[in-house]
Amino acid sequence: MNTPRCILTTFITLAALPLQAADWPQYRGATTDGITAEKVLKPWGGAKPKEVWKISSEGGFSSIVVGGGHAFTLSLKAVDGVKQESIVALDANTGKELWFAPLAFPKYDGGGDSGTSDNKGGDGPRSTPAIDATHVYALSSQLVLSAFEAATGKPAWSHDLIKEFGGRNIQWQNAASPLIDNGLIYVAGGGADQSLIAFNSKDGSVAWKAFDEKMTHATPVATTLLGQRQIIFFTQSGLLAVEPKTGKELWRYKFQYNVSTASSPVVWGDIVYCSAGYGVGAGAVKITKQGDQFAANEIYRVRGNKPLANHWSTPVAKNGHFYGMFQFKEYGDGPIKCVDATTGNVAWEKPGFGPGQMILAGDQLVALSDKGELVLIEANPAAYKELARADILDGKCWTTPVLANGRIYARSTKEAVCVDVSGR
Repeated sequence: MNTPRCILTTFITLAALPLQAADWPQYRGATTDGITAEKVLKPWGGAKPKEVWKISSEGGFSSIVVGGGHAFTLSLKAVDGVKQESIVALDANTGKELWFAPLAFPKYDGGGDSGTSDNKGGDGPRSTPAIDATHVYALSSQLVLSAFEAATGKPAWSHDLIKEFGGRNIQWQNAASPLIDNGLIYVAGGGADQSLIAFNSKDGSVAWKAFDEKMTHATPVATTLLGQRQIIFFTQSGLLAVEPKTGKELWRYKFQYNVSTASSPVVWGDIVYCSAGYGVGAGAVKITKQGDQFAANEIYRVRGNKPLANHWSTPVAKNGHFYGMFQFKEYGDGPIKCVDATTGNVAWEKPGFGPGQMILAGDQLVALSDKGELVLIEANPAAYKELARADILDGKCWTTPVLANGRIYARSTKEAVCVDVSGR
């Protein structure tokens, strides 16, 4: 077992960090679909939302997770004068750094700095950590999965997927986040017959490992379809749904891979949607069940970078519609769109967001543009209706904003911010 070096800047004496219903414990939230029951209770109108704190947070596209009064993210930190990819623990109320632990030496193939001038602005970790009541888990760009005591940063266990499981990394390095569901942590990136792995969160032991799938940058999702809990991986061969406790295959959907797949699958009812850039486009399947056998039946397939490509911006689903940044490399200018989940038809679109990210809070869309504007939008398929807008971050923002306990936490390649939208 590899033991990451942990640097404590503050010692915390908490034995556990109990998660609250309004916490945001992993990438795209507790339900892994970018949806929260919380609402923005105080739209800020022409003024900015109240800033609780703002700190320097260098490098990358890791989002923030929040639980037990703490916030965690991955960023670049100097260790003995050398920048390393690190997990950072913050006080969620003040932004004060509590501890950090190096994970890997950065090697990102120049992805974040390549392309047009609008695309420049820094590179760094792309994966988002995950937390439970006692620990925080991080999957590095080099495919090392590590667990730390959330309160102190003390290493608990780790696994090197490349060394231990014949792992095969991907161009631009790993961007997928670990997925937690009912005490198991799910990751991709292993080798033949062990490419998809479930670990017990308590001790890091292997619950199951199976398949010979090549990984993508997409984070898996946990959902319940037709009464069956399942984990949906988005691999280079397409969608693969498995039974959580055993890894038994439930259904597949063959889908094209070209260069990079980074947007997670999206579920609405019995429909599962997936998409990628680089000319791949989007597809959706209707899941059916006969006896104990599942099947995925394609209901539409739209090829090309328009109108439905999602590069890394994962849509959210509400009332039979998908809302998200449907675009490919339209930095600064790319639109938000509302798309009919059953047909793939575009109901409306609004330019000027770029490949940022959004979440759904009740009837409100909380969008973060790639240039750092926080925008509140009504989730209404009839028309685009903007409720509030504010510039809250400098730097490049390809990260997902989160809403936890009345506050929005967001990051760029330069800084992290927390703003109050509770109305208190």
